[in-house]
Amino acid sequence: MAYEPPTHSVERSLRATTGAKIVVGIDEVGRGAWAGPVTVCAAVTGLRRPPTGLTDSKLLSPKKRTTLAQELHSWVTAHALGHSSPEEIDGLGMTAALRLAATRALDALPVRPDAVILDGKFDYLGAPWTVRTVIKGDQSCVSVAAASVIAKVRRDAMMAELGAEHLDFCFEDNAGYPSPVHRAALRELGPTPHHRLSWAYMDGLPRWRHLKRVRSTPEPVGLEDEGQLGFDF
Repeated sequence: MAYEPPTHSVERSLRATTGAKIVVGIDEVGRGAWAGPVTVCAAVTGLRRPPTGLTDSKLLSPKKRTTLAQELHSWVTAHALGHSSPEEIDGLGMTAALRLAATRALDALPVRPDAVILDGKFDYLGAPWTVRTVIKGDQSCVSVAAASVIAKVRRDAMMAELGAEHLDFCFEDNAGYPSPVHRAALRELGPTPHHRLSWAYMDGLPRWRHLKRVRSTPEPVGLEDEGQLGFDF
């Protein structure tokens, strides 16, 4: 299926309306996973023509994503990654964990952006950043699409490394998301040190429910994840 390629329209709009000279696109991966970190990439692309085939990472095959990510590393003006661990997600909640990961990515950039394009409808970053949220920004905005691909490839590689320690969970295939193999391993073996223990899927694991962590602060409405809602095992 063909998709409309992303453009620089939002980047140009931010420059025109805010006076921003450096605009960064931000996207995250791993928000709905049951295991592993949430990873955020911040990418500065300028207004150059993007590599052919750039779009939302979820629309690309693993092989295409990997090839494209290698090209993007040398094409982008700058990029950086930030992560929040399962422990931080459990302790802070996903919204605050996303903010922490995004801040880490922004702080790691060699330049400080004047404005941020954030994928989605919710601004989880906030002050002091000038933020423009864009629904499906990973498909429509060049900088966000670039961040999407880089973040996805890096987190998948991280989960494959973790999978070498927990072969029954097949993290190299499911990246910590609730595949049938992942669910079966949870029922039999219980959560690994890489699982998010505050999430509702733990309620469906009677043998391991005693390990569940309880957070007193609920997620804001609209930012709940699949793992927070739970699944029948």
